[in-house]
This record gives sequence, C-alpha cells and structure tokens, in this order.
Amino acid sequence: ENISNFSLNTTDCTQVVVPEEVFFTVAAAGILENLLILIAVVRNKNLHLPMYFFICSLAISDMLGSLYKTLENIFIILCKMGYLTRHGDFEKKLDDAMDSMFILSLLGSIFSLLAIAADRYITIFYALRYHNIMTLRRALVILAIIWTFCAGSSIAIALFSYEAATVIPFTILFPLMMFFILCLYVHMFLLARSHAKKIASLPTSTVHHRTNTKGAITLTIFLGVFLCCWAPFVLHILLARFCPHNPYCACYMSIFHVNGTLIMCNAIINPMIFAFRSPELRSTFKKMFYCSR
Repeated sequence: ENISNFSLNTTDCTQVVVPEEVFFTVAAAGILENLLILIAVVRNKNLHLPMYFFICSLAISDMLGSLYKTLENIFIILCKMGYLTRHGDFEKKLDDAMDSMFILSLLGSIFSLLAIAADRYITIFYALRYHNIMTLRRALVILAIIWTFCAGSSIAIALFSYEAATVIPFTILFPLMMFFILCLYVHMFLLARSHAKKIASLPTSTVHHRTNTKGAITLTIFLGVFLCCWAPFVLHILLARFCPHNPYCACYMSIFHVNGTLIMCNAIINPMIFAFRSPELRSTFKKMFYCSR
C-alpha cells in the first residue's frame, strides 16, 4: 500500500487495475483445471507413474497460486467494506499466511519443474534402467522432501520478509534454479542424438526416442510458460525491496495486478498442455466426461 501511494507521487504511470471479476474467474478456472488433473491421475492406475506424480506436484503448486490470489482479493474486498483493517494483528497474521502460501506455490513450482526435468533426463539417457532408477517409492520420497523443504522455507521467508537477508536468497533462488534447469536442457538436447544412435539397433528404439523427445518438448513448453508468468512478479518483488523510490521502478510496479493475473494464467495453461501433449490424460478425461454424462 505504501509503495502504491508513493508511486502515484513519483511517476506519471497510473495504476493498472484488473477487475475483480476477472481475478475470480481466472483463479476459479485454474483451480478446477488442476483439480481435474489430480482426479484423472488418481482414477487411472496407468497414470500411477513417477512422471505423472511430479505433474501432480506441479498442479498442486498452481492450485496454491490461484488460491492465494483469490484469498488476497477477498481480503482486499473485506478491507474496502470495513470488515477488516489493513494494520490489525489478525490482519497481519492473515497476510503472513497468504504470503507463505504464495511463496510455497512459487517454490513448489520451481522444484516440481526441476523434478520433471530430472525425470525426463533419466528417461532419455538411461531408458533401459529408468524403472530401476526412478521407482515409485523414490518419486514419493523426492516429493516428500521437496514439499517439506518448500513448506519450511515459505514460513521462514514470510515471517522475515522485511529482512534483506531473506529477500535476497529468495529472489536469487528463482534465476539459479531456472539456470540449472536450462543447463540440464542443453545437455539433454546436445546428447540426445548421439544417445539415440547407440540404441538405434534396438527394436523399440524409435518409439522410445520419439516418446522421450516429445516429453522433452513438453517440459520446454512448461518452462517457457512458467518463466513468462512468474518472472514479472519476481521482478516486482526485487524492485519493491531495493528501489521503491525510483520513478522507473514505481512505473513498473504500477502493473502489479497484471503480474498477479499472469500467475493465475499459468495455472490455466499448464493443464491445457497436459491434456494436449498426453494421449493417456486425454483418454482419461474423455472417460471421466462420458461417465459423468
């Protein structure tokens, strides 16, 4: 609130306000779509595989992001109506809880994408030993570690969000993890051809190579969408912390609501990618809809 008021006095850029109806519509669509992904994986035993469990982890992260923006807007509406104040003790705790949910969503998305990238890497370069390396039990252990770490980190960051020592590692983590995933990608695509030649003599090599390449392309789409939707908001956090009085920074922060909408759009786009790229998920969705009818 203080940054917004100061921005109006230091820049000619007016605040871009997204209608509340748009917020709630986009958030509801994101929650329902990702919930559909979870139900499909639970109902279809053929989808009880490490890859789809990692996809479910990403879907849960997207749901948390949409839920965060929904609760935030409800909180703002109640403040405008006078039912809540912006600086009360209860409101402060509620705000910290919502911030923790936002950070949990971001960290969960990053580490879920990292797990999916590692799974694709093993699938491509260790195809014959994949089921021995990435067992269902190991996948569940990895997810338990990821979400335990993300939950603890989100609580700590939310409680000490006003300290530079907390904000800096949080904002550095985002580009660092993205750089690591990008390096993993480059390594995958550079070695994919040479590895494919080594297994070319196997009867099912063509099918496996085509499937694994498709999985790598899907992951590339995930990463691109994630960067486009989350990077503007992370940049907003950096600018709000380190240059709130700069007119150019204030001008960028005037599109805060647009950046928040992009986060929720990520929750809508990801399930569409799942449905479009996965024949097994498409088949499960059709069966679910036919049964409901």
